[in-house]
Amino acid sequence: MKAKKLLIVGTLLLSTIVLASCGKSSSKGYSTTGSTGGTYQGVIKGGHYKTSKARGVNINQNNNQYNLKSFESGLTDVSKRVFSTKNYIFQEGQYLSTDTIESWLGRKTKSNPNGLNPTRGKKSDPNPEYIQQIEEQDYMTESGSSLKLKGMTIGIGINSEYNYHKKTDGPSYTKKISDEEVQRQGKIAADKVLKRLRQRKDLKNIPIVIALYKQAPDDSLVGGTFFAYSKNSGSSVSTWHKLNYKNTVLPKANAETSQNSGSSTDNDSFSNFKSQIQNFFPNLSGVTAQAQYHNGSLSGMHITITTQFYSQSEISSFTAYIARAAKRYLPHGIPIDIKIQSDSEMQAVVYRNSGSDNFQSHVFNSY
Repeated sequence: MKAKKLLIVGTLLLSTIVLASCGKSSSKGYSTTGSTGGTYQGVIKGGHYKTSKARGVNINQNNNQYNLKSFESGLTDVSKRVFSTKNYIFQEGQYLSTDTIESWLGRKTKSNPNGLNPTRGKKSDPNPEYIQQIEEQDYMTESGSSLKLKGMTIGIGINSEYNYHKKTDGPSYTKKISDEEVQRQGKIAADKVLKRLRQRKDLKNIPIVIALYKQAPDDSLVGGTFFAYSKNSGSSVSTWHKLNYKNTVLPKANAETSQNSGSSTDNDSFSNFKSQIQNFFPNLSGVTAQAQYHNGSLSGMHITITTQFYSQSEISSFTAYIARAAKRYLPHGIPIDIKIQSDSEMQAVVYRNSGSDNFQSHVFNSY
């Protein structure tokens, strides 16, 4: 098993942790980024943002980029349930190294006894690699002239399907992994990870949150979702709390809409929005949305509009129209971001934060 590192380049989305010029600075050897809209402050040391020691490590199994993005953002949302943004400062993982994560994500063998994935077994019918990715988040509080670790969140991503080859350079085969098996394998891995963390002196007494994430298949147009988390004070996983999230693509096919009447209103709203902007500017390559539901209610929407525009004035006019149409047709009361892009570049962004009625926009000038 060969691991890889992926660098995720963020876009202008206010739901992420941002480096703000209004961040706290001090003579303590560290400063913080400041926060906006219920986000965590991040840690800056030596004038640089403190990045993870094992950022983006995962196995060469799942190629759905949406999984990587929703895993990171969803893990932070889980952390907010336990570690308040007002009382804790976020620090990217500093305790699990790249070598450690790669070892854990490997198969269990004589040379790698810490592998969380089973031995391969028969080449013609291999055991799946269940555990896809692991991420650490650290939560700090200020103590005198330093920061102290006061909590940790570990995200564990579990595959919903396993892709393999019976022969080198042969055809690819796929094994589907049931929801029951996804949950079982995730909980087995969580128990092992927690015990290993507690073996470290500096991690013996802090609360450790473990969150389980079901990866979406390779061909999915949305990412996966977190389905359970546990806050733990000892070396054994305590009570699991169920998370009821679902991601879907809009607009839906007619058959899918009829089977899920609860989201039909959201689908109709987006379809009306799409029709309006296509009538205004017919030369669009695509208009799609990723919608997230929490406990059956729409909680957020990411919209992508791909254009064929080349004129800066066209882009500016279109962006202004999008902001008006979004306020009129899209669901109220939820955060929404709309990316306007061509095949080669980002052209504009329109967004609304949670709790706001008005959309803001920014057009990227071409020079």
